[in-house]
Amino acid sequence: MTEPTTAYGKPGLTRPAPHEHAPYYCKYIELVPEGDLIAILGQQMEATLAVLDNVTEAQSLHRYAPGKWSLREALGHMIDTERIFAYRLLRIARGDQTPLPGFEQDDYVTNGNWDARPWADLLEEFSVVRRATACLIRGVQPAAWARMGTASGNGLSARAAAYVIAGHELHHMNVVRSLYLGER
Repeated sequence: MTEPTTAYGKPGLTRPAPHEHAPYYCKYIELVPEGDLIAILGQQMEATLAVLDNVTEAQSLHRYAPGKWSLREALGHMIDTERIFAYRLLRIARGDQTPLPGFEQDDYVTNGNWDARPWADLLEEFSVVRRATACLIRGVQPAAWARMGTASGNGLSARAAAYVIAGHELHHMNVVRSLYLGER
């Protein structure tokens, strides 16, 4: 049996098995459609920007409930989380066995000062981070996808980190569409 390949002919970038990540990440990984993950990440970026490009500066400061993040903060959280998981992916793919710490998302949002930045800057940053993630993924060697490391005290494969990136963005864009933009 031959191993599935991506559009780039690289084996190994397949959906991760449950033992490759903490159970918590299933909710993200399950959202990712079948197919070439690099193409999916590019399509996601285009779809996300198509939605968010229509948001005004004022709308980007909207909070759907008291104490909830503004839309700018939600996008900032998506950006920071993608960076963190791309870093985890890099470390694990390169064989670094140093346990990687967790992160407190609310502290990152609070200290990101997202609401003080222009909306257009955040959209550009999301695009740049996503393109960098896709470049990183394209460069991972086939054997590295199954490598395991430790993040937040749990096992995590390079492959699972890549899928969490895609699924986390899908999860938050579902929230953006329903709670921030009122789409059904």
